Amino acid sequence: MDKIVGIDLGTSTSEIAFINDKGEVELIPNHLGEFITPSVVHIKENGEIIVGMPAKEQLILDPENTFMEVKRLMGTDTLLKSHDKSYTPVQLSSFILKYLIDCASEYLNEEVKRAVITVPAYFTDVQRRDTLKAGESIGLKVERIVNEPTAASLDYGIMNMDKCQNVLVYDFGGGTLDVTVLELFEGVIDVKSSCGNNSLGGKEFDEAIMNYLVEKINKQHKINVSDDLRSMVRIKQVSEECKIALSSQNDFNIDLPFIYNKKGTPLGFSETITRDFFESLIKDKVYSTLDQIKTALLDANLKSEELDLVILVGGTTKIPLIKDFFKNELNLTPESVVDPDLAVVRGAAIQAGIIDDEFKDQGKDIVIADVCPHSLSHECLRGGSDFWDFDLFCDILIKRNTTIPYETQNIYQTVHDNQREVEVKVYQGESEDPKENTFLNKFLLSGIPPARAGKEKIKVAFSYDLNGILSVSAEIVSTGKSAGIEIDTRSIKSSDQDIDLELWKDKEKAKKYRSVIRKAEKILNEEDFDDIFGLEDDINELKKGIVLDYDVSDLDEIKNDILDTLELLED
Repeated sequence: MDKIVGIDLGTSTSEIAFINDKGEVELIPNHLGEFITPSVVHIKENGEIIVGMPAKEQLILDPENTFMEVKRLMGTDTLLKSHDKSYTPVQLSSFILKYLIDCASEYLNEEVKRAVITVPAYFTDVQRRDTLKAGESIGLKVERIVNEPTAASLDYGIMNMDKCQNVLVYDFGGGTLDVTVLELFEGVIDVKSSCGNNSLGGKEFDEAIMNYLVEKINKQHKINVSDDLRSMVRIKQVSEECKIALSSQNDFNIDLPFIYNKKGTPLGFSETITRDFFESLIKDKVYSTLDQIKTALLDANLKSEELDLVILVGGTTKIPLIKDFFKNELNLTPESVVDPDLAVVRGAAIQAGIIDDEFKDQGKDIVIADVCPHSLSHECLRGGSDFWDFDLFCDILIKRNTTIPYETQNIYQTVHDNQREVEVKVYQGESEDPKENTFLNKFLLSGIPPARAGKEKIKVAFSYDLNGILSVSAEIVSTGKSAGIEIDTRSIKSSDQDIDLELWKDKEKAKKYRSVIRKAEKILNEEDFDDIFGLEDDINELKKGIVLDYDVSDLDEIKNDILDTLELLED
């Protein structure tokens, strides 16, 4: 039967569903009979992988080998260690996916090989590719990557295909915030814009309570429990329980017996948190989301009063303050038209059903038009008649909120006589300044025929697919020779902000590259030096590669780029 399933791979919890023989969404229970699985992984000493509630129960007993909220780390080079072995976020996510697929295979009594997986609308290209890799690493064919708000709108739209509405989907989950504006009409879901914050979710609300408790314990008893991992896990758990409880009750009693030791005596801590006090801790974070809402509405060319419906998605939206925020700031009343916990996985299953023609006999012809959430560009030179007047800028070929899939191209010319090659550097972000954007990857197109500056033309093409993944190519117009990339996350490293570049000096590989770095930095520090060749970026990339222990071949390639630039400057 080769059934396609839909998966919501969430920060806090994950779910899986499919379209049954009646053409209805059916949730698939995990091995414990529950529809919601905690996104927690525990690794036993013998290497056995435990996922879900049994793993979550190990958080206090064995926190060093238990991992949660790994979705926040997708797209980074973070390594998480357990029993002297390192695991990437992709690997840990694949363990969760495998568990869900095993549950589905058992429930459906067939091997499940295909899936639709949801991601936050504001996920970057790197994070989307990591999600694909997590699925593919367990032999899963990922048919489609779907934005979570779009999936939630599918859950609503499948039963409301006759309506014509402007809809705002406010998806506030455990780890991320997405705001998507879309139009529903005649079975079409036309996404107009998306905006979000990949670093804001229910996790931050848990931490607001945690920080208060740690500070209170410290003030009362002069004990810093933040240094004790097991104590912090217990505080994290009770903070999450408190947050959830205060959505339906006015106060919650926190009781932490034996939370710390003072002079060898185990002592406890208790505190009653009221809803009003909790809301005072998180109000600034909730109200900060107004920026994302305004941006999404502006990009969609709509005013708040033109919205017909606000849909709340994600567990965080159960907090009463969220509805108060919409009423106070936008004079809008969100409606409970979908299950905030299950709308995304239900939508993922519906998308799987669309791919598999499950709704053809029901006359439900659904069309989805989604968008690219971030602008995509490549680095270029521009300037006047004098070569040294040129400056670097990012030429945006795909603007944010462009409907996908989308392909575009532009023609460029060589900038100096007898130029034999061009390096295409790809960026993601809204600025013209490359330093303010996220560097994705680069490739080299060589073999340009020698000619005067401006005579040879280079065609650069961008293609952005339905999974939100970018392919870039460049072609020498006169010869047809081309090169390109499908951006590979294995070669995309963390941003410089995530890495202490000064650590390069202490690494073993630093010896080989120290002299070229020093020479380049000396030129870079000259007062009249104008870095039109991106020398600083190459130096930082080399340092980053040393810190992150790139392969020598990769480091040598960066070193050679620096040497080529130095040679050009010396000429």
